[in-house]
Amino acid sequence: MQAKKLRGGYTTGACAAAGVKACILFLRGESCEKVELLALDGTLLSIPIKEICRSEQGVRAEVVKFSGDDPDITNGVSVFTEIRRLPKGSGISFRAGEGIGHVTKPGLSVPVGEPSINPGPRQLIRNVAEELLGKDAGLEVTISIPAGKELAKRTLNPVLGIEGGISVIGTTGVLRPMSEEGFKNSLVPQIDVAKASGFSSQVFVPGKIGERIALGFGLPGEAIVQTSNFIGFMLEKAAERDVKSVLLFGHPGKLAKVAAGVFYTHNRIGDARMEALAAYSAAEGLPASGIRRILASATTEEALEVIEAAGLAERVCKILAERASLRAQRYLFGKMDIGTVMVTLQGKLLGMDDRAKEIGEAMHWNITKD
Repeated sequence: MQAKKLRGGYTTGACAAAGVKACILFLRGESCEKVELLALDGTLLSIPIKEICRSEQGVRAEVVKFSGDDPDITNGVSVFTEIRRLPKGSGISFRAGEGIGHVTKPGLSVPVGEPSINPGPRQLIRNVAEELLGKDAGLEVTISIPAGKELAKRTLNPVLGIEGGISVIGTTGVLRPMSEEGFKNSLVPQIDVAKASGFSSQVFVPGKIGERIALGFGLPGEAIVQTSNFIGFMLEKAAERDVKSVLLFGHPGKLAKVAAGVFYTHNRIGDARMEALAAYSAAEGLPASGIRRILASATTEEALEVIEAAGLAERVCKILAERASLRAQRYLFGKMDIGTVMVTLQGKLLGMDDRAKEIGEAMHWNITKD
């Protein structure tokens, strides 16, 4: 059976650029039920215009975002673009309307204080303006996504310092169904923001739970980076940016996999939790009956109960932390220092290596053992 070909779509930035084109055509008295737009990679997009009308400032167009088969959270939302003509030679200026955030932290592709309208969408809009109005075009463009304020809560915008709504994004204007690759890349700006805030040592956590526990131990929120399952990918991106050191901080359910050399930790891709726990517990003297119980465990917590009952939890978790740091440094060919801290879901310290202690103390944490 031939695999189904996934449908592509267009980005919020392309929606905004299409709206600008429709508004200019409307002012010329031309039809604008659908506009053609040349994406930055040369792809020709045909984008329907839902509605267009006069406004207090000029002309306003509505375009409904279409994401194709990519599970994008903005699929189906309305993107409104309003234009106001400015004197020739004034250039193109951008304003954030309802649901569009503003940048409040350095390190992103848009300066602090600017609307969170990324360089790709800005260039698309400039291209449209130049095509229809000439190189000396003067235009004020206001983009609104009314659903953006709520949608932003499901993104990394609050972590990145984008306040008030969602971002207008898109590298080229074309949205191809590569959700995993897109999601991975959406995590990377956290590293840039943390570094721009002065943190050459950073704290990598898998998600919100790890972040909450790290904050509870006094680690600075500005230095915390969420990796999801892409620990190896994020370590590589940090090394490319000359980050000095990283503290891997989280639950053994993720970090025991790193200790076993698994750097993409989704359970359908790599799951060596029980094997790693069993192997290092055996090395510390756990009897065969205990090893069998670990290997039969359904969860990491169940396996840890076996190790704790044998009085080996502290030793095993410290060794796992040391091993995770060692494997991570090997993964990066020694380009960066790594320390590892393992905690329970309730925030209890299980184990850490010496390098983790040094990194944490330099960040003035208050981590202690019970």
